[in-house]
Amino acid sequence: MKPAQFDYHRPDSVAEAAQMLTEFGDDGKLLGGGQSLVPMLSMRLAFFDHLIDISRLAELKGIEARDGEIWIGGGTTHAAVGTDERVRAGVPLLTRATPLIGHFQIRSRGTIGGSIAHADPAAEYPAVALALDATMETVSTSGRREIAADEFFSGVWETAMAPDEILAGVRFPVWSGRVGFGVEEFARRHGDFAIAGAAAAVELDDDDRVRRSGIGLLGLSATPRRASAAEAAIAGRKVGEVTAEEIGELAMSGLDDIPADLHGSADYRRRVGAAMAAQAWRAAVKEAFDA
Repeated sequence: MKPAQFDYHRPDSVAEAAQMLTEFGDDGKLLGGGQSLVPMLSMRLAFFDHLIDISRLAELKGIEARDGEIWIGGGTTHAAVGTDERVRAGVPLLTRATPLIGHFQIRSRGTIGGSIAHADPAAEYPAVALALDATMETVSTSGRREIAADEFFSGVWETAMAPDEILAGVRFPVWSGRVGFGVEEFARRHGDFAIAGAAAAVELDDDDRVRRSGIGLLGLSATPRRASAAEAAIAGRKVGEVTAEEIGELAMSGLDDIPADLHGSADYRRRVGAAMAAQAWRAAVKEAFDA
């Protein structure tokens, strides 16, 4: 199939793009990498009178180290994120999650801003953003604002962004010290959306106690989720007293909207999710001990 007719616009700046979004209202839609939008348009699952192409805006691209954080422009491709040495050193969880995203063609066109703004509950970057307490930077004709990851994902493919806002960049804190990271997911085939997965981060103190942790879950709810109950239960505990299986079970607590579909029942997804959270935690702890 082919998409319905639309007017194509290519603004020269973020400010111009924001003005177009305000002007067109619900009839306008941003086009970045297009890896989610274009298939939806082609299958006529979505209709827009105006597409605003922001894929070539230099303002939305780039990776910078800024005061203990890594800033990544919303228009930066998955491929660029996955191969950048600053990301590898400062936010290794992003580096490890990137190869799990679709196929290399998708990673070459898709963008980090598009993935996070699309808010697919089975996507990898939203789970990493939650686990690491990332901050989203948006821009509109009303100005700029920041949205914490814990407040960003609000519903099925919905976020706290206003309709006229553009996701300009994402800031990821750099974890240092005795830290470790792990990401695991299970999919029927490589490149498919994961049935369930988890991204885990841990910091240990000198006594091997859990100083802080972050666990993001994917494919297990209507939105990307954070395993807050698990994080709270292990805070301050000796990491050797916390089994990976316990983490897996704790991570599933409070999940009352696990989806069921042709790939598996809710109970099956819960069991897979617990196993993925356990594996991600085990890898993170091992790395922290080796740090």
